[in-house]
Amino acid sequence: MSSINYSEKIPNNVNLAEDRTLQRALEHWQPNYLQWWQEMGPDGSQNFDVYLRTAVSVDPQGWAQFGYVKMPDYRWGIFLNPAEPGRKIHFGDHLGEDAWQDVPGEHRANLRRIIVTQGDTEPASVEQQRHLGLTCPSQYDLRNLFQVNVEEGRHLWAMVYLLHKYFGRDGREEAEALLERRSGEADNPRILQAFNEKTPDWLSFFMFTYFTDRDGKFQLCALSESAFDPLARTTKFMLTEEAHHMFVGESGVGRVIQRTCEVMNQLKTDDVGRIRAAGVIDLPTIQRYLNFHYSVTIDLFGADQSSNAATFYSAGLKGRFEEGKRTDDHRLKHDTYRILDVVDGQLVEKEVPMLNALNEVLRDDYIKDSMGGVDRWNRIIEKAGIPFRLKVPHKAFHRNIGTLAGVKVSPDGRVVSDAEWNERVAEWLPTAEDRAYVASLMGRVVEPGKFANWIAPPVMGINRQPVNFEYVRFN
Repeated sequence: MSSINYSEKIPNNVNLAEDRTLQRALEHWQPNYLQWWQEMGPDGSQNFDVYLRTAVSVDPQGWAQFGYVKMPDYRWGIFLNPAEPGRKIHFGDHLGEDAWQDVPGEHRANLRRIIVTQGDTEPASVEQQRHLGLTCPSQYDLRNLFQVNVEEGRHLWAMVYLLHKYFGRDGREEAEALLERRSGEADNPRILQAFNEKTPDWLSFFMFTYFTDRDGKFQLCALSESAFDPLARTTKFMLTEEAHHMFVGESGVGRVIQRTCEVMNQLKTDDVGRIRAAGVIDLPTIQRYLNFHYSVTIDLFGADQSSNAATFYSAGLKGRFEEGKRTDDHRLKHDTYRILDVVDGQLVEKEVPMLNALNEVLRDDYIKDSMGGVDRWNRIIEKAGIPFRLKVPHKAFHRNIGTLAGVKVSPDGRVVSDAEWNERVAEWLPTAEDRAYVASLMGRVVEPGKFANWIAPPVMGINRQPVNFEYVRFN
């Protein structure tokens, strides 16, 4: 099961040829997918030869092969981690029972909803990033964007396979709908609001791949615990690809910071006007972008109290992050968890049943994980000798879902009046002027080894290639 058959029309390691009905259904979906890619994939890139990695097996060792490929010819396929013999359900009401190889009837609607919601995020991010290639800061970055795009496309295939194989006609209709919704479209938008936001510039892209793809990591980790074995095996493999997306984000923001610090030290100034005049992105603007992307992303975890989250856990559909490493009873019927509430204009903690707070548990795990990269960005600033620190805002800041929706909270966690919020929001979130300034820097740089003025080169190239390697051949 670990190697992938690339001789098939749809590469796979699930013996697709043995299920002719499923194979025909997916081969019918494939041209619609390719049509969607033509219309909504990376703008104007159809004829480029791009140095991409393609999965050749699902073994942890050396599963990727690098080579030039035109993106519409990329071998999107269906890859599941190898089955674990005798796998048991390890949380919820079915603890200790055999993992399910088929969908139990009573969980059909919830499982379908989970798979559709995850599947919808994948093409959405490709749509959000459609025009970024036209303003890439280097060939190296352009190639990384394209790698992220083709892998998001493959993650869509992963979810569509599950819909087609396990959900019959309903699943086929949902798979069609995944290609019909459009990010940001008024009449038929994507399901989750963060995936309807614009990604208008490369600083937004790097923040998105650091913060929002990290949400993807945590959702996939929770689903990789699922009692529904095909979902668990699918998401485990997707996680190997998600790691690269977060690397693109963390290293991208780090290189923007590096370049800004170099210019600040050359000019011996922290004056925003002078820093901008030198054509780099000032640190306070980077902080505002961080505040925006972080707060929009933590909303993706859902309401802090959710009966759905309790149902999904108890039913065995979706676990916690690293469920197997936790030392409680994995049923949680008698456990509690502290969440935030607002009482008399103050943020207070209150204890609620843990089963209802599982979105908040996952959000808190995500917040801890997010801080690691921010610490690493701060080390770049420290090394440059500049007295400035980037901070993750308080988790109640700029929230639009759950108990904290619409409560005005400053980045340092104070509940503030509408008047103070309106007066200071331009310090806390990107302004139209910030976005226009960042957009003004977005000129296209495609000569191998050359980089836009506002970003530092990476320390090393891709797959041991030099930084000035020809990562994209424009035909």
